[in-house]
Amino acid sequence: MIEEGADILDVGAESTRPGADPVPLEEEIGRLIPALKALRNALPEAVISVDTYKSTVGKAALEVGADIINDISGLSFDANMANMVASFGVPIIIMHIKGTPKDMQKDPRYDDVIREIKDFLKEKMELAVEHGIRRDQIILDPGLGFGKTDEHNLLILKHIQEFRSLERPILIGHSRKGTIYKVLRRKGPEEALYGTLAISAYCALNNIEILRVHDVLENRHIVDMISAIQRV
Repeated sequence: MIEEGADILDVGAESTRPGADPVPLEEEIGRLIPALKALRNALPEAVISVDTYKSTVGKAALEVGADIINDISGLSFDANMANMVASFGVPIIIMHIKGTPKDMQKDPRYDDVIREIKDFLKEKMELAVEHGIRRDQIILDPGLGFGKTDEHNLLILKHIQEFRSLERPILIGHSRKGTIYKVLRRKGPEEALYGTLAISAYCALNNIEILRVHDVLENRHIVDMISAIQRV
């Protein structure tokens, strides 16, 4: 992934796909830390993000060389997460989620999906700052697929510039997600590459700062080509 152009490696040891069961704390640490140590030893210059909503796991990861915490709960599932991140002075990705991974796709509803996600992200950003996390260390993720219908996901992308009012970098995690293969009437994630690339191109045109993807080389080509055109 680094050779193909990844700027950040995002590593996690607990699935947060729809319907996933939680992983016990000790099991998550047991899976994550040896792999993280090996990764850090092999790639000492890499920027590593750790995908966890547990402060104890995040602390253990930062102690062995992780650089960023990626909290899918947006500081909602663990009251100690904000203080822990602040104590290390590292960046945090605050993502919006409605519900939990186990139940988030059971009929998610909003009165105004864009406004409600913006309000959530603003509230959690203010919470982070109150606990000592620097505002310039915060990245925001509207959380495609985390308590959203396909229509919600498409609306988030359509109105992505609405999130600029929060004045923080935006991360979009869209790669091979269900909305893509449903819209394109494909069988599953294995047939969602081209749809993923279409969204990556759309995000690049909208100057989205971070794209979280599986297929680094293909997505890197898309982003670099659009950047080259924009620079001329």
